[in-house]
Amino acid sequence: MATVRPIVFGPQLSARLTEGATREWLVPDGTGGYAMGTVSGLRTRRYHGLLVVAGRTPAVRNLALASLDPVLTLPSGATVRLGVHQWADGAVAPDGNRLLTSFALIDGVPRWRWRIGDVVIEREVAAAAGRPSVAVVHRLVAGGPIEISLEALCTWRDAHGERTAGGPPPQVTPTADGCEVEGAYRLSGPGFAPSGEWFRGVRYRAEAERGLPQTEDLWYAGSFRSALANPGEAVEVSAWAGDLDDPPPPAAKTVSAARMRNRAVVAAAEPADETQAALVLAADAFVVRTGTGPDVVAGYPWFGSWSRDTMIGYEGLFLCTGRAETGRELLRAYAGTLSRGMLANTADTGSVEYNTADGTLWFLHAIGRHVTETGDDDLAAELLPALRDVVSHHLGGTRYGIRTDPADGLIRQGSAGEALTWMDARVAGVPVTARAGKPVEINALWVNALATVLDLAARTGTPPGAAEAAYPAAREGFSRRFPTPSGLLHDVVDGPNGDDATLRPNQLLAWSLPHAPLRPDRAALRRIGAELVTPLGLRSLAPAEPGYRGKHRGEPAERDSAYHTGTVWPWLTGPYVTAWHRLGVPVDDVLADIDGHLGEHGLGSISETADGDAPHQATGCPFQAWSVAEHLRARKL
Repeated sequence: MATVRPIVFGPQLSARLTEGATREWLVPDGTGGYAMGTVSGLRTRRYHGLLVVAGRTPAVRNLALASLDPVLTLPSGATVRLGVHQWADGAVAPDGNRLLTSFALIDGVPRWRWRIGDVVIEREVAAAAGRPSVAVVHRLVAGGPIEISLEALCTWRDAHGERTAGGPPPQVTPTADGCEVEGAYRLSGPGFAPSGEWFRGVRYRAEAERGLPQTEDLWYAGSFRSALANPGEAVEVSAWAGDLDDPPPPAAKTVSAARMRNRAVVAAAEPADETQAALVLAADAFVVRTGTGPDVVAGYPWFGSWSRDTMIGYEGLFLCTGRAETGRELLRAYAGTLSRGMLANTADTGSVEYNTADGTLWFLHAIGRHVTETGDDDLAAELLPALRDVVSHHLGGTRYGIRTDPADGLIRQGSAGEALTWMDARVAGVPVTARAGKPVEINALWVNALATVLDLAARTGTPPGAAEAAYPAAREGFSRRFPTPSGLLHDVVDGPNGDDATLRPNQLLAWSLPHAPLRPDRAALRRIGAELVTPLGLRSLAPAEPGYRGKHRGEPAERDSAYHTGTVWPWLTGPYVTAWHRLGVPVDDVLADIDGHLGEHGLGSISETADGDAPHQATGCPFQAWSVAEHLRARKL
C-alpha cells in the first residue's frame, strides 16, 4: 500500500518570495474552516490565516488569528524576527523567509525550519479534526538557549472582506493563559503579555493581481513568551472558536494526532501509488461535517458548498476513498432539498437557490454510482420515489424554462439573464456563455439519469414511472440531433441562433457517463485532444474559436470573461480519460501530467483552473474538490 510522499523545498525555493509565496499549504479543520498560507510565510491573500472559522455553513467564514510571528532573542542578545509581511508601499519587513532552510509537508502537516547560525527553530501547524481550531508548535532543534516571543496579529471579519483602523479595534479580553478576542475565539499559551496596536497597511499581493482590495489593518493583541534552553523543548499555542470553555488538546498532541489521522485516512483507501495516496489525502480536505451533517467544500479558500460540484465529485470524494457510509448520509440529506424536481444549490452567501440545469441530473448520477458500487438497494428503494418525481418535473417543466421537448425527448433550458450550465460565469449580470437551448452535456446527463432510474427500478423491483417511455425517446433524439458530419458533437442544439458546433469539452460526457448515449469516436477524441488537452486539464474553448481567451487573470470582469472561454479545467481530465477508456485505449500520460502540479500551487492538491495558454499557470482556487475527485476516479478505471 502506498503512502503520501512528503513535499520538501530547500532554501532556494522556500527562502525566496518569488517562488515560496506562490506555493500554498492548507490545513482543514473538518468543519469548513482552515489554516492556510504560503511556503515563505508571506500572507498573500486576505483569506490567509492560522484560524479561519466556518459559520453556519462552510460558505460563511471569518478570519480570526491572522498570524503568529516568532521573534527570537539569541544568547548574544541579538533579536531576530522570523515573520514575513508586505506593506502598502511594497516593502517586505520583516523578511524572516530569508532564514528558512526548508519547508516540508509531511502527512498533511506543514513544517518550517529556520537557521540563525547554530540555532535551528522548527514550526508545525495542525488542526484538531472536527472543530474550529489550530495548534502551532515552535520547537528548538539545535543551539540555544533562546527566548521566543510569538506575536499574535488578530482580527474578526468576513473572510471575503477587510478590516481597517478606521473602525474600533477587536475587543481583547485577557484570560488565565492567553486572551479572548471579540467573544468569538480564544488563544492559549505560555507567558501571554497583552499589547494593543494596529499594524497598518498589510498588503495582499494575490488580491492586487485579482483586482480586489489589497490592504487591511491587523490588531497586535499581545505575545506569548517562553525560554527554550535545550533542543527538543517547545512552546505550544492553541487557538479555537466554538465552545470557548472547551479547549482542544495541547498543541503538540494535536499535531501528532493530525499526522496519525491523515495516515489512517490514506490507508483506509488502499491507494495503489504515491500520487493516488496524495489525492486521497487531498480529497479529505473537502469532505466536512456541519451542524446538519456531511457536506463538501467546493474549493479553498473562498468557496462553500455547491450541489453541482458535490455531485460531480461524489464518486471520487466518497466511493474512491472508503467513505461510502458518509456519502450515503449526504445523498439522503440532499434528497431532502428537492423541490419541483430540482436539487437545491447553496450559494456562497449561505442562501439556498435552485439555479442549475445540471446539478439535479448529476445528483441522479451520484446515486446511481453509489448503488452500483456498494449494492445499496435499500437506498435505491428509499430515493426512487423522489427520482421519479425529478423525471416527471423535467418532462412537464420546472424553473428557468427547464423542460423536455416532446419533438425529440431532449431537455431545453434557458432564462433571460441566467447561466444554468456549469459554464455559469456572468459579467455585470449578463451570462458569458448562457448556452440557452439544448446543451450537449445536459442532455447526456438526462439520458444517463433516465437510464439510472430504470436500473434502480429493476434492482428494487419497483415501477420506473415516466422514465420508461422517456429514455428511448431521449436516446434516439440525442443520437439524431447532436452528431456533426466531422464526428464531433454540437455544443448546443436549438439555441437562439440555431445549432452551435463550437468546439468545447462538454461533449465528452456524451461518451463517458455510465449510460452514455453514444460510443466514443476515435477521430473526434483525437481532435479534442489536439485542441483542448493541456498538462493541467482541458481548455473550455478551442484556441481557434472566436472569443477564445488564453489568460485567466486580471480584475473580476476580465477573469469571469475568460472563465469558460479558454481557461483550463482539471476536472475535465476525468471525462476525457474515461471516454478513451471506453475504447480500451489507455491514456496514462494524461493522468501523469498532474504529478508535478501537486508541488507547485496548492501543495498536495489540484487547482480549480489554469491559463489556456502555455505554460498554463494555475489560477482560481488552489485546492478544488472536483479537480481532485475526477483525477481520483479516473485513476481507478
